[in-house]
Amino acid sequence: MLDAGGQYCHLIARRVRELGVYAEVMPSETPADKLQDRRGIIISGGPASVYEPGSPTVDPEIFSLGVPVLGICYGLQLMAHLIPGGKVTKGIKGEYGLANLKVTEHDKLFDNFQAVSEVWMSHRDRVGEVPEDFVVTATTETCPIAAMANDWRKLYGIQFHPEVVHTQGGKIILGNFLFSIAGCEQDWEPTRHLEELEDEIRCTARGRNVFFFASGGVDSTVAFSLCLKALGKERVHAAYVDTGLMREGETEFVREVFTKMAGDSFEVVDAKNEFLSKLSGVVEPEAKRKIIGEEFVITQQRVLESGRFLDGKWILGQGTIYPDTIESGGTAKAEVIKTHHNRVAGIQTLIEEGRLIEPLAQFYKDEVRQVGRAIGLPDDLLDRHPFPGPGLAIRCLSTAKAEESRKVDSGYVLPVLSVGVQGDSRTYRSTLALEQYTEEAFATATELINQLTDVNRVVALVRGVAPLSDFKSHVSAIDETRLARLRDCDSIVRKLSYDSGFEERIWQFPVVLLPCGVEGKPDSVVLRPIDSVDGMTAKAVPMPAALLEEMTTLLMKVPGIAAVFFDLTNKPPATIEWE
Repeated sequence: MLDAGGQYCHLIARRVRELGVYAEVMPSETPADKLQDRRGIIISGGPASVYEPGSPTVDPEIFSLGVPVLGICYGLQLMAHLIPGGKVTKGIKGEYGLANLKVTEHDKLFDNFQAVSEVWMSHRDRVGEVPEDFVVTATTETCPIAAMANDWRKLYGIQFHPEVVHTQGGKIILGNFLFSIAGCEQDWEPTRHLEELEDEIRCTARGRNVFFFASGGVDSTVAFSLCLKALGKERVHAAYVDTGLMREGETEFVREVFTKMAGDSFEVVDAKNEFLSKLSGVVEPEAKRKIIGEEFVITQQRVLESGRFLDGKWILGQGTIYPDTIESGGTAKAEVIKTHHNRVAGIQTLIEEGRLIEPLAQFYKDEVRQVGRAIGLPDDLLDRHPFPGPGLAIRCLSTAKAEESRKVDSGYVLPVLSVGVQGDSRTYRSTLALEQYTEEAFATATELINQLTDVNRVVALVRGVAPLSDFKSHVSAIDETRLARLRDCDSIVRKLSYDSGFEERIWQFPVVLLPCGVEGKPDSVVLRPIDSVDGMTAKAVPMPAALLEEMTTLLMKVPGIAAVFFDLTNKPPATIEWE
């Protein structure tokens, strides 16, 4: 994989490994002579434009090696830009999320692939003309050249992302490239790596002990368990920091789980006052995340200094997984979508000092669960929905000024900003609210976002105390009252989702508090059930009508809630979390 900075670069590599073929990620500018012995080359997507000075590129000689090359998204555009005769232009409008692909010319890449299928797009630029001796092999309504090929040179380019789970037949495309075109063999088995993981832990620790700040989530729990298995209880200690930003009952749950695993080698640290005071008055999402991350480091340092943990025999352990590093700009040319709390400056310092161990840093969420099962952790722990490290802070949105909703043809633009990911880049834009929730609206959300340049998310009103024209934002930040309001709403949603069995049908269900309402009821709540595998892409999921009705009725009784909205947006163009 040649990394051009795409959010999905390592996801491509992982998909290839899932198909039983070994894959490595290398910088996009890797010289051709270092790639001539490879079975195949895949060029990833990326946030840049190929025609801009300084944008990521590849050695043009790779197209003359005789080694099969597949360009994905930006990789397609780079291929068209570098091979004579091709041309890349800026599109009239972006194409983010699901699109209908029509195969117009069947070649080896599209063997056994449906003639018409849904694929996942994330781009604005597009190929205007194919290079010499290339043919157009697929189109979409927005993108006339959605795929191109030169079969005899074994050069292929596709604008869509076959590596994401929401592209129908994506594995067929990758499998065709790997086996029919590149001649690879299925000789790679990921489950062999448990012993290697334990060896890496012992090697990184180099006789030192490991101190974990555990969240109780799947990632930190699996990482902690791996270290316990590799090093033994006497060399691993865990502390849970209660930030005051957790869900109802979370601290009690974590205490029970970790005490059972680690016994006396576990403690709970109360840091509510410190975190909430630092977040007072803060509105911007990146500022929130960085404050929380740095406060974690400060709290960790205080805990370490209070005991024996700074005597040179201890290092810090974390449950960091690969999406954390990708979205924080952790690959060579990746755009920062949002800074994760375990990738702030203080943590980077620990990495540079060699004082950090992250056993899962190259894994995705579903792979982490597989590792957890392999080492004997129970399903009721591993199947918990992901919960973000910054906690409710990034689900409790704030604004610095009061504004009214703005009427547009399709609904109202709410005066609330959220983070999105469009064309592999971070966006921070407004939210479009439709006046009525219907399941049919899910199909139109992406198209509405593609049409409106200042919007990256679409919600629909389920029920409200007033028309959307009366809704306005209020000056707000994170405080005890709003956190309690969000905690109550989240508790209602979690209980009903669990009791009804709906929780088993989805990957995650964020509940978001918006500082947008009416006099006396200043906030609204957003329901965000999504389906995903690894968190890199996600699809918004409708709820059974009876469950939504029951949930909405209870949520509207929470003091201060003016409306219940439903988030219709896939990822991309929106992120799973709003901040």
